[in-house]
Amino acid sequence: MNEDDIVRIQAIAEAALLAAGKPLSLEQLRELFFENEQPSRQVMEHAMVMLEKACEGRGFELKQVASGYRLQVREEFAPWVGRLFEEKPQRYSRALLETLALIAYRQPITRGEIEEIRGVTVSSNIIRTLLEREWVRVVGHRDVPGRPAMYATTKQFLDYFNLAGLDELPALSEVRDLEEIGREIEKSMQGERELEVPSVEGDPSDGQDLDELPPEQTIH
Repeated sequence: MNEDDIVRIQAIAEAALLAAGKPLSLEQLRELFFENEQPSRQVMEHAMVMLEKACEGRGFELKQVASGYRLQVREEFAPWVGRLFEEKPQRYSRALLETLALIAYRQPITRGEIEEIRGVTVSSNIIRTLLEREWVRVVGHRDVPGRPAMYATTKQFLDYFNLAGLDELPALSEVRDLEEIGREIEKSMQGERELEVPSVEGDPSDGQDLDELPPEQTIH
């Protein structure tokens, strides 16, 4: 393929990502083309590198997350873009954030193990919210009496928080406690956003709302 062909592939990928409104994997992007014109994986990767460079200096960027590539508003423009949306995302309770942090760092983990670490009962509403958001899933059952479910995070969790993998979470040595981990997760929610701002329900009945959260930023 010549350079003009690659530029065309780049433009098609850009159009598809804008239309999809969700991450697309490299294979999904390749499948957009007819069999006789389908680019190789290497050519597709090259086109995505070109698209990433083409976004430099613009209000949006190409971001690679767990499920693939997506186009999203750059973090520094979030304060202005956020004014387009009348309804602001609801804050999460401290209990929900701590539960999510424990699942992310200790997975697979059971509800009882979470309660043992936190020292308080985990509300069923919290587990239900995390499951409904598809941020966690049941990956098995602990081989102990009662066979409690074991929870782990999902690709949707990584996508929402702009992570390509769990290795991009802040190291435990860099945070002091569960509350601070929860705050880091909350910061990432308020940071880099996709073109839509989702409304998420927390569980205000279990734990104090984090009204004292610091300004927005993203986990790195």
